[in-house]
This record gives sequence, structure tokens and C-alpha cells, in this order.
Amino acid sequence: MTLDRRSFLKLLAAGAGAAGLPMIGRTAEIMPKKGRRVVVVGGGYGGSIAAKYIRMRDKTIEVVLIEKNRQFISCPFSQHLFAGYIKDLSSLTIGYDKLAANHGIKMVFDEVTAIDPAAKTVTTKGGSIAYDKLVVSPGVDFRTEEIEGYDAKTEELMPHAWKAGPQTILLRKQLEAMKDGGTVVLTAPLVPFRCPPGPYERAAMIADYLKQSKPKSKVILLDANPDIVSKPTLFRKGWEMYGSMIEYRNSSKVTAVDNKAMSVTIEGVDEVKGDVIAVIPAQRATALMGNAGLIGPDKKWCPIDANTFESTLHKDIHVIGDSSDAGAMPKSGYAANSEAKVCAQNIVAAMNGLELTELSGINTCYSFLSHTEAISIAGVYTVKDGKIVGVPNSGGISKLDYSDAKLEAKYAGSWLKNILTEMST
Repeated sequence: MTLDRRSFLKLLAAGAGAAGLPMIGRTAEIMPKKGRRVVVVGGGYGGSIAAKYIRMRDKTIEVVLIEKNRQFISCPFSQHLFAGYIKDLSSLTIGYDKLAANHGIKMVFDEVTAIDPAAKTVTTKGGSIAYDKLVVSPGVDFRTEEIEGYDAKTEELMPHAWKAGPQTILLRKQLEAMKDGGTVVLTAPLVPFRCPPGPYERAAMIADYLKQSKPKSKVILLDANPDIVSKPTLFRKGWEMYGSMIEYRNSSKVTAVDNKAMSVTIEGVDEVKGDVIAVIPAQRATALMGNAGLIGPDKKWCPIDANTFESTLHKDIHVIGDSSDAGAMPKSGYAANSEAKVCAQNIVAAMNGLELTELSGINTCYSFLSHTEAISIAGVYTVKDGKIVGVPNSGGISKLDYSDAKLEAKYAGSWLKNILTEMST
């Protein structure tokens, strides 16, 4: 079952259609730099906010935001599609027209092909753009080469759906097509990965759909980690509402897939078959970052200064969001938003010879267990000995008795509305 681009666009609601924006063009022209310029690559949770807050703090700095897609689709809440809480992705989709117009951000809709730290240029398919400071917020790539048998066909048969869009809709369609009594196999990679609570929420979302529509079916979650990595007690208790429908297997790292047999293999030994399979590969910073020499010795993430998010490998390049090695801060949309604001403030300060600000970061991750019940975990972060660490006795986690679960579901909805509004206006 495949989903081409045309079908995907049809499934997006009409209200989220691409609009004409104040922009340089569909592809970037060579842009002569007349004054001070910051280029931002990536218009997601981190990049859009960095671009906005730099302009808010200093209108004399030109900001160019390069984004391949004309619309952004939120990964947070996208798993609601699996449960049927939303019918399409329109409520999670935003454009850039108001953001660009309200703040004088120059939009370039193009794909970045290279970064040259020495020449201080970003190359796209359409040209080259010079910068004084560069902010890169590209998300993650997948380490698919570590899974034997994984190829381009695997993503059509066993979609990870870990980047909201066509694969999200494809996985939903596969669930709808599965017979009652079928088995859904989900996987979770070793940490760190984007959205630590995500695989465990996914199990609940799919179980909720199956409970209502295919009650003889089951979900098997194969977790490469020794235990649930976020809110373990809360998730275990929450899954109880689905009886024995969710089967959780810890320390179950998937090392191979078989497209024809529709199966995965754990540690090269145990084969698990499924009617629907969603394989989430382990993750790392994007290939763009590696080619630019921004990935550290671990060959996975980009080392950064803990207060400014400036690369420790190349001056004047700042890495925020999932590709950065941000210490204790998780790879989440909320964290990227928080990082972007501190990064923007310190870029403006540095460009104006002002004192830099120490990091004070925050993050909250909401996870739904049902349509009306959610749980959350929050953290506050600071810098100690050059590293981002959690502030002791700060943050918090949901009550174990779920007495606030319905209220937290409402908080989660408000969080999404507010953060998408902040990104798009």
C-alpha cells in the first residue's frame, strides 16, 4: 500500500492549501549581502522561532529562512490520526505567510544541498546565500543501514511515520485495511531519539482504535531499551485500560526486517511477524550536518556551546533542535522552541557586542492514553560545567492516580494551539 504525493495533498484539508507568500522565489537566487544577515535552515519548531525572535530583537538584522516545504506539519498530535481523533492533518498544518509578513523574514523555499563554514555560505538547488551567522534546525535522519534488509520498499511496507506527513496517513490506511484479529508490531529504537514518549503513546493510540474497531487484534511493542524511557509507571498503568491488547517487550532491538515475510528480527534471533508493522530506526543528525563537518566524534550528533548553541566545531554556526547534542534536554518540539529563543537572544547579543545570556531551558511532553486522557512530564534545564543539565527538584510529572488526566488533555490541546500560533504569526 503506497501513498504518492498527489494522494497525500488531496488528503490534506482544503483550508491548509499552499498560499502565495512574500518570498524570494521557489528556488533561491544568489543573494548579495548588503548588511548583517542571519540565515536559518529549517522552518520547524526550532527554526521558525529562531528566525522570528532574531527579527523581534533587532530589525536591522536581515533574516533569511530556508525551508524545503511550503507547509509545516506537526509531529506532536499526529498520532491522533491512528486513533481516529482527527480525520486528516489539516489541524496540524501551518504556513509561513503571516510569519514572513509580520516580521519581515525573507522566505526561500528550496532544498539546502551544502553548507560551507569557511566561505560562510549556504548552497541550495537554486543558488548560494552568504551569512554572518547561521542557525541550522534540520531535524533527524535515520540509521537505516543498521537494520539488515531495510531498503526503500521497507518505508512503504513498514512506515516509521516519525516525520508527520505521507507516512502518517499511510500507516493509518494500513490499520484500517487490517483484518480484525490482526497483529500490529511497533518498534522503539535505543535512546536518544526524537520524542522519547512517542512510541509508547503510539501503542495507546493504536490500541484505542483497535478496541473500538478491531477488538480481536493486538499490539506488540518491541523496545530496544531496557525499559520505557519516559513516564514508565504512567504508561504501564494507562495501558491497562486496553486489557491484554498491548504486549510490551523490553530489550528487544530490531536488527533485521523481511519485506516479503512482513516480519522483523530481534537481535538476529527471534522473528516477529505482523499484519501491520511500523519500524522506527535509530536516529542521528542529518547528512547535511555531517557533510558540513558539524557532527562530533560520536558520528551521531552535533556538539554545541550550551548557552549559545554555537557549534564547537565551526564558528558562527548554531545548531538547535533534534540534531544538536543538548545534554539533558530531550529531542522534542517544546525543547527546540526553548533552545531557539535562547539561541536567538545570544546571536543578537553577539552581533551587537552585548553580554550573552545563560541558558534557562524548559520542556513539557504531553502523551495521550485515550481521546480524553493525557499524561505529561516537564523539566527545567540550566548549564553546569559547560553541559546542559536538569535543575534538581524542578519540573514534574503527572499524578499516578490519573486524577488530572482529563484536564491535562485539555492543557495539551491548548499547548499545541499556542505553539503553532507562535510559529506561524
